[in-house]
Amino acid sequence: MIIREPILAGAWYPDQAAKTQEFLLNIDSNKENSDKNPNKTAFSRVVIAPHAGWYYSGRIAGISVSNLDRNADTVVIIGGHLSAGSPFLFADEDAVRTPFGLMHIDNELMAHIGNKLDARSDKFDDNTVEILVPMAHYFFPTSRLLWSRFPANSSSYEAGKTLVKTARELGRNLVVIGSADLTHYGNNYGFSPKGRGKAALDWVKNTNDAAFINAVIQNDPEKALRCAKEDQSSCSAGAVLGAMGCAEELGCFKAQLLEYGTSADVKHDEAPDSFVSYASILFL
Repeated sequence: MIIREPILAGAWYPDQAAKTQEFLLNIDSNKENSDKNPNKTAFSRVVIAPHAGWYYSGRIAGISVSNLDRNADTVVIIGGHLSAGSPFLFADEDAVRTPFGLMHIDNELMAHIGNKLDARSDKFDDNTVEILVPMAHYFFPTSRLLWSRFPANSSSYEAGKTLVKTARELGRNLVVIGSADLTHYGNNYGFSPKGRGKAALDWVKNTNDAAFINAVIQNDPEKALRCAKEDQSSCSAGAVLGAMGCAEELGCFKAQLLEYGTSADVKHDEAPDSFVSYASILFL
């Protein structure tokens, strides 16, 4: 058996089962409490979740993953950090190691969809998928995993639809996580069009990120891609477009913002020099 070993465990997220479970159980308990609310959110089959270290974005990512329908054969995580001209990437190991043991890869689905997309093997170190695998394994302990990364171009939207069609042909019941952070702002990221401090933070929240989020909620993949490229409002637009394509093919036409925040919020810094923003979005 070929096992994909983690590179971020113990740094970006816990490397022990007990600590990982404690973190995620608290998020799931919050969801169970909200289930008593008559206006509760229905379970989704497609979500968008961030991929920073859990200290910064773990709660928002956990909200996304915990709102997925637990009746799934395979959990698809679509990561990003790929340019427009990159190929589709899929992990082709047998399993991925998590704090809970081994989460097996759906190699049959991987092979079928990989052939259709002329994909390559993902042998690179990258956080966009790994950071969400322990959450997927916790909430879906018996499901298999499809580890993928999609390029930042319009073909990723069609690839999402192709993925769902392929899974349907194989009799797979899927849930999908599109992994993407939003604006990376400040000197650390070489992007400071509005200077520094509170005014810059407000602009990112209310203008730059808002435009990208609204494009996703309006089911407009071309606008979302344009915002990501022109406004630098997402580092992984391919993941978002892939998830949007999956949602359309699954008949999930209504998108909803569940949670939004920034690393500055976590640090209680009202006038940050550099920060990253995150969103939890689900499709119903």
